Amino acid sequence: MKKLAFINIIVLTAVFAAFGQKTTTTIRPKVVTVTKTQTVKTETTATTPQTAGQKSVRAAFDRLIEGIKQVDADKVMSVYQNSDNILFFNNNGTATIGWETMKKNRDSSYPKTKNVTLDPTGVRVEMLGRDAAYVTCKWKQTQEYDGNLESASGRMTLVFRLIGKDWKVVHLHTSPDNPAATRPVLPSERDNQ
Repeated sequence: MKKLAFINIIVLTAVFAAFGQKTTTTIRPKVVTVTKTQTVKTETTATTPQTAGQKSVRAAFDRLIEGIKQVDADKVMSVYQNSDNILFFNNNGTATIGWETMKKNRDSSYPKTKNVTLDPTGVRVEMLGRDAAYVTCKWKQTQEYDGNLESASGRMTLVFRLIGKDWKVVHLHTSPDNPAATRPVLPSERDNQ
């Protein structure tokens, strides 16, 4: 009889332990619910209105796009920081260093360029503090260059800094979806930067 009572105590202990485990298991979905709530909170944050900084950076980006569409080298270059150290990773896989070099390249190529269409999509402005931000987007562009119709698309990242009162691009990296081999690389553009 004592053995039977002892076995009953062991069985009851196991049953209570099993209930304890089930109780712990039912608490776990609450943790998942908290995670889902946090995910929803993140999605809500992504749709919040832009800050003043984001609006100013976006306005500078829009001026750049407008200058490209208008084939206006001065307008385009006004958005970039005038520095010998500025670095451009070009659409054709090369790199250009220096504002003056890029300005000369634009001055020589823009007279041969007309009928530009440029469509940036998925434009995203991310602030990195009060005086730094980056913009990412996808783009599609068509134009006539030296009498030939060109078409390209890809992705672009521009790093902006607040210099004085103006947002300026301090670095550009653009990658084409399908690089065109037909357009010559300017002598000032280098492969290994």
